[in-house]
Amino acid sequence: MTVFKTSVRNFFAHKGRMALSGVAVLLSVAFICGTLVFTDTMTATFDKLFGSTASDVTVSAKEVKNEQATGIPDTLPASLQARLAHVTGVASAVPDVTSEDVTVADAHNDKISPSSGAPTIVSNWDSTETKAVELTSGHLPTSDRDAVIDADTAKAKHLRIGDTLRVIAQPGEFRATLTGIVTFKSTNPGAAVVYVDTAVAQSKLLGRTDAYTGYGLTAAKGVTDDQLKANVKAAIGGHYTIDTAAETAKKDKDQLGGFLNFMKYAMLGFAGIAVLVGVFLIVNTFSMLVAQRTREIGLMRALGSSRRQVNRSVLIEAVMLGVSGSVVGIGGGIGLAVGLMKLMGKAGLKLDSSELTIKATTPVVGLVVGVVVTVVSAYIPARRAGRISPMAALRDAGTPADARAGRIRAALGLLVCAAGVFALVAASRADKASSGGGMLGVGVLLTLVGFVIVGPLLAGVVVRAVSAVLLRFFGPIGRLAERNALRNPRRTGATASALMIGLALVAGMSVVGSSMVASASDQLDKSVGADFIVEVGSDGGQPITPAAAKAIRSAPDLDHLTEYTIVNATLTTPSGRKVKDRLSAADPTYPQDVQLDTTQGRLADAYGKDAMSVPEGFAKDNHVKVGDVMTVAMVGGRTAHLRIAAVTSDDTALEHGTLFTSIDTARAYLPADKMPGDFMMFGKAADGKEKQAYAALKARTHDYPQIDVRDQADYKHLIKSQVDQLLYMIYALLALAIIVAVLGVVNTLALSVVERTREIGLMRAIGTSRRQLRRMIRLESVVISLFGALVGLGLGLGWGSTAQQVLATQGLHILRIPWSTIVVVFVASAVVGLLAALLPAFRAARMNVLNAIATD
Repeated sequence: MTVFKTSVRNFFAHKGRMALSGVAVLLSVAFICGTLVFTDTMTATFDKLFGSTASDVTVSAKEVKNEQATGIPDTLPASLQARLAHVTGVASAVPDVTSEDVTVADAHNDKISPSSGAPTIVSNWDSTETKAVELTSGHLPTSDRDAVIDADTAKAKHLRIGDTLRVIAQPGEFRATLTGIVTFKSTNPGAAVVYVDTAVAQSKLLGRTDAYTGYGLTAAKGVTDDQLKANVKAAIGGHYTIDTAAETAKKDKDQLGGFLNFMKYAMLGFAGIAVLVGVFLIVNTFSMLVAQRTREIGLMRALGSSRRQVNRSVLIEAVMLGVSGSVVGIGGGIGLAVGLMKLMGKAGLKLDSSELTIKATTPVVGLVVGVVVTVVSAYIPARRAGRISPMAALRDAGTPADARAGRIRAALGLLVCAAGVFALVAASRADKASSGGGMLGVGVLLTLVGFVIVGPLLAGVVVRAVSAVLLRFFGPIGRLAERNALRNPRRTGATASALMIGLALVAGMSVVGSSMVASASDQLDKSVGADFIVEVGSDGGQPITPAAAKAIRSAPDLDHLTEYTIVNATLTTPSGRKVKDRLSAADPTYPQDVQLDTTQGRLADAYGKDAMSVPEGFAKDNHVKVGDVMTVAMVGGRTAHLRIAAVTSDDTALEHGTLFTSIDTARAYLPADKMPGDFMMFGKAADGKEKQAYAALKARTHDYPQIDVRDQADYKHLIKSQVDQLLYMIYALLALAIIVAVLGVVNTLALSVVERTREIGLMRAIGTSRRQLRRMIRLESVVISLFGALVGLGLGLGWGSTAQQVLATQGLHILRIPWSTIVVVFVASAVVGLLAALLPAFRAARMNVLNAIATD
């Protein structure tokens, strides 16, 4: 009990010194709990949405794997409705027409698609929709000229009743007047939702009036969903997909689950990095507190306290720090989750804070993580405290460094670093990306651990080098700052290591991102002969509509225009082996637009009648060569027998591993309703007509807002912007770890000032001015920050360079070092060091000289 009271008294006596460590625990726990609450809320919200909107039984088309992407949904015959209505237990059978392969534009021809990238859904209005939405303004569709839109999209796109909407689908397009606005009862899934009349939905979304995309069945009173499903299956057979409400909700949940899990574990991964960085801060805090209380602990030992009691005393303080930081962090995590929900709301996904889901396990996880991390971090300082002898009561504060332990640590660190470097070298020389990726992970882990262990040794070398360049201009004050940074290399190494981790990840990701952009741009320059690339949106997820394709073909000043699509098929080799794959079907001009090397034959011959090409790896794996005949069963069409006319090289990243055939060959074996539309078009301008052709294509596609026309410069810019968006998101998540690392610098300096109180008083007594004292502490902080930046950036460059080598076979064939980013980060580290030292320097300068000298 005496040990516990002593620990409590010491904790509150030094609460100011532990504050920043508590903030590190708080931030780490808050990020973990916030992630769990946010993802649990999203899951619960969508479960509620899916459960409340699904019909008792849903009948839809049989799922066809690798179906052709025609831009038209799979359908069921309209005649099926009468049969379903007479099935025992069916109270009503409501037909549904829904399509996501659509573009909706306003009167200014601007797309109303959500900025979040969620789909635009056009559906017929029927009675089942009232489960999800309610009419809040205007009236429902009553004619083929009426349309209703969800309230969130109307607000985001500034749409009002009376405005005109243009709906563009593969079979055709139509205009409708906005007559009503509906509001989601639970949550808006983020999509833009438009409801139209059933007849116009059939004719314009499906291209036929004798079909629907599905039926929603309502069970009669007393009939369970399972009973109704069995009755329907007995009546119409197994040619359709029949799901109960629970099964439909589960499918929807599973479809969304992958994204939610990815988001959850990615965010938890970054939270783990923040926790790791926080460990260094906590270790430093307790190490310095133990050092400052050396005489006090020595007196405790002299008065009879055992090593175990001293050890336990420090660990009790750690538990108190972990509990207090975790409790506040749990509350902060809930606030963070609410903030994330509001942020998602701005992106179009409305999550109601009243539906905030806090599982019982969430605060438990936060508390356990916070306490365990804090206690584990404090264990080594606690053991060090337990080894303090009673004779320490006669010495000044501080414990002498254990030279032998330092040598053992340095040797171990160098050994781990060497193993990590060996793994990175092995990864860069691996033949396959899969094996190289595994070695890369091992190398990153080992080098990170090795550099952390060898940090004190590096501190002596790097700090002296930085000081020689930076601090020599500041005279004696600069030399004092250098000596202060080197006074305790273990502490300096731990402080810099926290910053090193975050900056190493930033540098590594920057190298990979820059290499991706450079490699893609180089590949475009070398392999793409086309002047223009035309597709739907930035991802080409929808086929180009026939009307838009016709307009594109009419553009003048073009030497040629190549149509390109994807055909799904099952291939059978001459030996009888079946392989499901996709064929790129294009016009014979495609080899002029994309330059691909061949190891056998000519690619141009693959565009002849009943011909194709295969990639080199496919040919080796399946033992085929030029002249062999492949049996190609096209999904939804007839079986073709195609002769292999060429084998393409695997050395190129563009169209790597692709099978090619002529688009005329695909059309010969696929019915018109199963032939996928053009996913891309490649244009080549007539000689000297590049600007005119570009302007003509832009003009021809002006009325089709879903179409993007890009020249090679546009495409390079698109690639860079997409990579930059990914990097900015990663940097934002890594910012938490860097903030915790900066707190570590502040904490180290603050505790160091307390530790050197008497020394500071003596310096002031012999004439050191307040300004000189502040400058000394600021310079010490800058040196520590630059030490962490140099090691972290160097480590990150090594990781990024190795990752580029590992991914070279996947298209990342150019190594590009983003020197501008590296320089900015390095300079920013110096600025961070200056800012981190402001408060400790201010406190040191304000000390009373006599009181400081009198400090024991």
